[in-house]
Amino acid sequence: MNPSAKGWIKKLFADYKTKPFSKHYSLDDLYNELKSSGFVYGTNFKIIFNQIEVADLTQEELCKVNMLLAFRFVYEYYGDDEKFVDSVTEFYNIIDDHKRSFFQELFLGKKKSYDLLESMINKRIAIDDNVITKNFSYFITNTLLFVDVLAYEKYIQDGQITDTYLRELEASIETIIFAALDVKKEKTKYDESLIRLFEASFRYHDRERLQYEHVAKNITNLLTKYYIIDLVCMTFWTDKVIDEEEHIFLKHLGTDLNMSSEVLEKATDDIFAFYTAHKDEIALLKSRNMVQSFYENSSNMVKKLINRNKKRLATELYESKELMILLTQSTTRSLTEEEQKRVKEQLLDIFKSIPSLAIFMLPGGMLLLPFVIKYIPKILPSGFDDNRVDE
Repeated sequence: MNPSAKGWIKKLFADYKTKPFSKHYSLDDLYNELKSSGFVYGTNFKIIFNQIEVADLTQEELCKVNMLLAFRFVYEYYGDDEKFVDSVTEFYNIIDDHKRSFFQELFLGKKKSYDLLESMINKRIAIDDNVITKNFSYFITNTLLFVDVLAYEKYIQDGQITDTYLRELEASIETIIFAALDVKKEKTKYDESLIRLFEASFRYHDRERLQYEHVAKNITNLLTKYYIIDLVCMTFWTDKVIDEEEHIFLKHLGTDLNMSSEVLEKATDDIFAFYTAHKDEIALLKSRNMVQSFYENSSNMVKKLINRNKKRLATELYESKELMILLTQSTTRSLTEEEQKRVKEQLLDIFKSIPSLAIFMLPGGMLLLPFVIKYIPKILPSGFDDNRVDE
C-alpha cells in the first residue's frame, strides 16, 4: 500500500478486513494508541493497533493511515453499517470552511467516494501542500489532527456537526495552550517552534481568544480532556522538567477538568518517554535552519520515490548505456559540466516514463536531481560502485 498514490484507501481497507478492530477496545484504548504512535503529538512513527506493516512509509503517510483508522474505529464503535467512506466524506463536506468555485465543485462532484476522501485527507494532513516549498519547512504535518477525530465522534453521535462547534473547540484548545505558555518566564526555541506549529495547524485563523475559566469549566468530552492535558504537557517539555509553577498550573487544570492526579502523572510520563525515544527524529526538537530542512526533507522524499520505483528505474537505467557509463564514472571522478547536463537530461527523460517520479518535471524539480544522482547507486548491484560498503 502506498498512501501517496491514488487508490490507497481502498487498498488499506482490503487489508484491514483481515485484521479488524477488536470489539473489546475502548475509546481510551484508541486514544492511547494514537498517543503512543505519535499521532496526538503530531509526529507519527507507527500504525495504531499494528493494523498494517509500516514498511517504508513516511511520517506523513503514517499520519494519513492513522487518521483514517481512527475515523474507522470511531465509526465502528458507534455503529457497523457499510457506509463509512460516505460518512467521513460527508463530515468533511460539512466542516469544510473553504469556499470552492463552481469549477472546483464540478470537478469534485465527478470524483468517486474513495478518490474524494483521499483528496480531503491529503488536504488536511499537510500544512503546506506545495511539494517544493514544503521541503523548506521545519514542519510538514498538521499537529492538531486529533481535533478532526473529536469532531467526527461528535458528528457520529449527534448525526450533525456545526462550524460553531469546531471554532469553539479550537479556541478552547488555543486558550489553554497559551495560558500554559504564559506560565513560562522565558520562551525557548522549542516554545517558539511549538507556537509556529500550532498556528500553522489551526483550521481557523480568525479565532477569538476565550477566558480560561470559561473554557475549562465547559469541556465535558473525556477524550478532549485527555488531549488538552497532553498538549499542555508538550508545552512544558522544554527543559524535560516540570517546575513548580508549571506543576501548579497542571494540577489546577486537572482540577478544573475533573481529572485525577493519575491521569496527569501518566500524561507527563508519556510525553517524556515519547520525546526521549524519538528526540532525534522529531522536527520540533531539532535546531535546524531552512537549508538543513530542505536537505533532510528532500533526501527523504527522493529515497522514498526511488525505493518504490527501483525495479523499473533500474531497468530504464540499464537501457540507457551512456547514462550508465556516466553514473558509473561519477563514483570515481567528478563529471564535467557538459556530462552533468547530459545526466540530468537523460534522467528527466526516464522520469517521464515513470508517473510517480513526475515531480522532477515540475518547476523547481531540477533542484532535487542531485539527491537522485547521489542515491541511485544504492539501488544498483554492488559491482556498480567498487567502493560501496554495505551497512
